[in-house]
Amino acid sequence: MKTAVVILNWNGKKLLEEFLPVILKHTLNSETQVIVADNASSDNSVEYLKTHFCDVPLILFDKNYGFAEGYNKALQQVNAEYVVLLNSDVETSEDWLSPLIEYLELHPCTAALQPKILAQKDRRFFEYAGAAGGFIDKLGYPFCRGRILNTVEPDEGQYDTAIPVFWATGACLCIRRSLFFEVGGFDARFFAHMEEIDLCWRLNARGYKVECLPQAVVYHVGAASLNKETPRKTYLNFRNNLLMLYKNVSSKEFVFVFAARILLDILAFVHLLLERKTSNARAVFRAHIDFLKMRLDFKYDRQKNLEKTKVKNIPTKFGGSILWRYYAKGEKGYSSLFDPNSAIEQKTNITI
Repeated sequence: MKTAVVILNWNGKKLLEEFLPVILKHTLNSETQVIVADNASSDNSVEYLKTHFCDVPLILFDKNYGFAEGYNKALQQVNAEYVVLLNSDVETSEDWLSPLIEYLELHPCTAALQPKILAQKDRRFFEYAGAAGGFIDKLGYPFCRGRILNTVEPDEGQYDTAIPVFWATGACLCIRRSLFFEVGGFDARFFAHMEEIDLCWRLNARGYKVECLPQAVVYHVGAASLNKETPRKTYLNFRNNLLMLYKNVSSKEFVFVFAARILLDILAFVHLLLERKTSNARAVFRAHIDFLKMRLDFKYDRQKNLEKTKVKNIPTKFGGSILWRYYAKGEKGYSSLFDPNSAIEQKTNITI
């Protein structure tokens, strides 16, 4: 099988009812298979699939391994050259997949791709988690072409060119299966959130390309399994971001970055308290405590990543501070951050 589209499910029966028929309609062909991996759901998801989609292969787990390890385990059981990690809350468009696969066929140096991600509930706008390709600033804050912090842009065709990006969203990540495992797959200790950025950081640092191909389009609900305001999500995002930085940033740079992050995260903590989101504020504090406790467990991974780094200055890593540009300079759109003629915005020739 050339391509496998793998949907990781956890208590997502309603999402499967809504989106799986559309995915199958837009995806299945002689070279593509749709597979559902279930993280020990308790909402009758498996029974529903066995009854209504008996032809869809199922991978069943004994417990909830989270997004990261769930996909690691699922892809170990998949035999395909290309795999697409597709969230259960994604609605596909007609012929969404073939441009991605054809692009990888024609560009052997490209390891991973994402399509353009639009909001499923309001398709005039990009979707928060991915938009038209992901980037990161020098302090580890992620943003997207089409979404800076909490400002999401309308899609007016302004980002319809394929370009290299720093990270491709895990909501719809198309990747060469061999390279996924070559660089270590997702870090299972993350459980969920930031794992795809960490993976793409390793790909970029080892000389592979990650790109966004806007000619392929999908629609993402977003925050369907874990609302973005929950303390659990706040905790995972802050903790995993610090772990990702520790794993991938050089020793000299990390001292500055971590000192800056302590200060900025204190400000985030105070801001949450002032908004009376005390549980979220505690989550930020706990994330830092647990990072310090867990850091030594990541020492070997850090050494390995730094030893295997071939590209020390990744072109798609933003050298400034996105917080400074957003709050101090009022630059709330991606196009205001970069010179269209700069290396980060070099348009990829589309030959498919």
